[in-house]
Amino acid sequence: MIRDDQGMTEEWIVRVDGREYGPASIDTLREWKAEGRVLPVNEARRTGVELWTLAAEIPGLFEVAAPGKAGAAQLVHSTSSEQAPRPLTSRGFGQILTETLRIYARGFLQFLPLTLLVILPSVFGQLAAMWTQTVQASDTDLRALAAGGFAFLMFIFSMAMWPVYVAGIQILTADIAAGRRIGFFAALNEAVRFWPRVAALCVFVYGVFFLLIVFALLIAAMIVAGASSVFVIFLALGLLVLQVWMFGRFFINVLFWQQFAVLENAGVIDSLRESRNLAHSGRELLWFQRPLWRGVFIASLWFAFVLAIALVSEWPTLQHSFNELMTTQDPQALLQKLTEAQQARGFDVSSFALGLFQKILQPLIGIAFVVLYIDTSRGR
Repeated sequence: MIRDDQGMTEEWIVRVDGREYGPASIDTLREWKAEGRVLPVNEARRTGVELWTLAAEIPGLFEVAAPGKAGAAQLVHSTSSEQAPRPLTSRGFGQILTETLRIYARGFLQFLPLTLLVILPSVFGQLAAMWTQTVQASDTDLRALAAGGFAFLMFIFSMAMWPVYVAGIQILTADIAAGRRIGFFAALNEAVRFWPRVAALCVFVYGVFFLLIVFALLIAAMIVAGASSVFVIFLALGLLVLQVWMFGRFFINVLFWQQFAVLENAGVIDSLRESRNLAHSGRELLWFQRPLWRGVFIASLWFAFVLAIALVSEWPTLQHSFNELMTTQDPQALLQKLTEAQQARGFDVSSFALGLFQKILQPLIGIAFVVLYIDTSRGR
């Protein structure tokens, strides 16, 4: 039990959707948390103190497990005079998408500079790499060497800023959803604190996805190399089915790792475990109301949008490659023609603009998952 300097038990007031509840003891807050009525992003303050903070900063609330059923039952009787915030019903999928767009529009001036932290180094690196192609390549050409080094440093900086970008999306979205207006630099400073944890999770999650993709490419190479062997083809197809199952299984288990790592302040292992538990929860609901299928549908919408942008920007190249594939019989000659066509294309302004447009809208998928997470947590 937390007590102040005079031995009195500390009590807290929490604010949920503009309504204040309490005063409540730490045990009552733990019960509300276990029921999904209090989230880390909710505002809270000590009784008698005017300064509001976050429920995530209440000592002992989100660092310990909620009381068991027996303890919770006793707390209900001992705190029956304390008003508890009522759990909210889950929103429809259309409402989640509408809330996502509302949050993005309201916080656009904060999401944009956060996105530029990742975009600008990548753009500068690409421009430097393109410039090196126009310079006479030689071992003594310092300009080409400097441009190549600059492009590499920009790539490293962009990768280093990615965990800050991920954490910043969670923080900004949670604050805007709660009706607060957090400044960009305050959110950035808060996001930097999560860098080690989010960076470790990024390395693990994206590293596993990369290995699974490499595994798929090796299977494709096996099929090409053993085209004359029926056994090799069936073996490769079996491995491909296994790879698809592994990819889907892992994708489902890590759907909500970003929310638990930042909003729940969970450790690396806890974030992955809680993400898996949330993704597999809601089995009593209709399939389209479960967190799993809502998350998959949100991700599918974004992947479809990215694919459409890629097809539009690369359509001339794809059309030319298809024509060459239909008319050229020699694989070596085909590869040479495709390489020459790619080099001759050079810098494409329309493709660059479409890619930049996609990056600017990229926070939408992060916002949507935060909204889904908050909605799911409140509805449980």
